[in-house]
Amino acid sequence: MKKLLATLIAAGLVSTASAAGVHVEDGWARATVEGMKMGGAFMKIHNDEAKQDFLVGGSSPVADRVEVHTHVNDNGVMRMREVKGGVPLAAKGVTELKPGSYHVMFMGLKKPLKEGEKVPVTLKFKNAKPQTVQLEVKTAPQSGMDHGHGHDHGGAHQH
Repeated sequence: MKKLLATLIAAGLVSTASAAGVHVEDGWARATVEGMKMGGAFMKIHNDEAKQDFLVGGSSPVADRVEVHTHVNDNGVMRMREVKGGVPLAAKGVTELKPGSYHVMFMGLKKPLKEGEKVPVTLKFKNAKPQTVQLEVKTAPQSGMDHGHGHDHGGAHQH
């Protein structure tokens, strides 16, 4: 097996651990309207490393702060909370940040996020190097978040 893996690495068919790391796909940010000070972003994060990592935060020129949040049930009301210690990224796994679950929050938006724009965000990890990704701004899908519970998202449910 080791010989096969070494051959595949040499042939460039399998990336080495240092080249593999953590990468993002299907990233998008929810469109916002004038006056909204928060916005959400969602993506799939692949951790190709042999050890667990954590998404601990980020930065973006469109917001004062970038935090990682999840939803918790607080006596029947879904509320957003910052994830202390970061979102766990399983070794050799894919973690999906999606509406109603883990997500990236833009706090203190400097301008509305308009559909069709691209928004840069630099994601920070506990172990992997920070990486900047471009998120396409889209309107929210009609499923997922629209389930009638109260949320403190600062108007993120506007369509």
